Amino acid sequence: MSSASVVDGGGGGGGGGSSHDGLSFHKYMIAGSIAGIVEHTAMFPVDTLKTRMQMLGSASPSASHSPSPAQFGQVLTSIIRNEGPLGLYRGIAAICLGAGPAHAVYFSVYEICKDKLGGNRPGGHHPIIHAASGIAATVASDAVLTPMDVVKQRLQLRFSPYCGVRDCVARMVKEEGIGAFYASYRTTVLMNAPFTAVHFSTYEALKKLLSELSPVNATEERVVVHLTAGGAAGALASAVTTPLDVVKTRLQCQGVCGADTFGSASISMALRQIVAKEGPQALLQGLKPRVLFHTPAAAICWSTYEAMKKFLQHCHE
Repeated sequence: MSSASVVDGGGGGGGGGSSHDGLSFHKYMIAGSIAGIVEHTAMFPVDTLKTRMQMLGSASPSASHSPSPAQFGQVLTSIIRNEGPLGLYRGIAAICLGAGPAHAVYFSVYEICKDKLGGNRPGGHHPIIHAASGIAATVASDAVLTPMDVVKQRLQLRFSPYCGVRDCVARMVKEEGIGAFYASYRTTVLMNAPFTAVHFSTYEALKKLLSELSPVNATEERVVVHLTAGGAAGALASAVTTPLDVVKTRLQCQGVCGADTFGSASISMALRQIVAKEGPQALLQGLKPRVLFHTPAAAICWSTYEAMKKFLQHCHE
């Protein structure tokens, strides 16, 4: 799950974005769910490119066959030429099914933790409380999203053996068991926890810096500040956590389309196996599309979330 939601919740600490905007709690969950779905669907083609690039070396017999991250354009061209533009959207139904509930869980856990820890106290931002609340929310929401994320990843593969979401779920349960849906959960949490921390700390620092550059127009420029800081924070956090994202993708798609398999869900073992076969550069596969995904993702999620809150406020009135 994207840490754009941290931006949503934490960004409101200084002015009208707290959990007391005249909305009932379930409406925050609705706004967050819609924001999550919009974010993931809008950026889905880039996510497909990331998955394809991260899996390129897995089915190769040696590292010499593993493409470098610089072949972003080649992967895009290949998908459009061989599968058509719709090839970029294979598996989108899975993420739509997972993103809504996951973001609803994220926002509910985030707001509860932030309130219990004192993050709603007056007196400005509380970055440590917001970050801790974001991490707790990430752990909970990843438990909801991970199964559908696994299905999504498998459907995104070029020669995916599955006909759709239902077929993929049924065959995974029958052939691999329920545990297959959570083979990457530990990796996902270990990736998203530091992602959330890096994302939020960078966001807070940049937001403060940008606001101080033009304090007179801080209210009018609030949206620009949020989007700029959120985008930069997303880029840095996604780049730092790319190696763990590669491991997550490999664990989720192991054994599919001839991909390598792992003896367990151990992160260290997966890292050693990938590096031994393909070299350390394999851990940076998909870096470019991952950064391209998360840079605008925060902006999309935040702007959608705020728009939905305003819409629901007007409905309430």
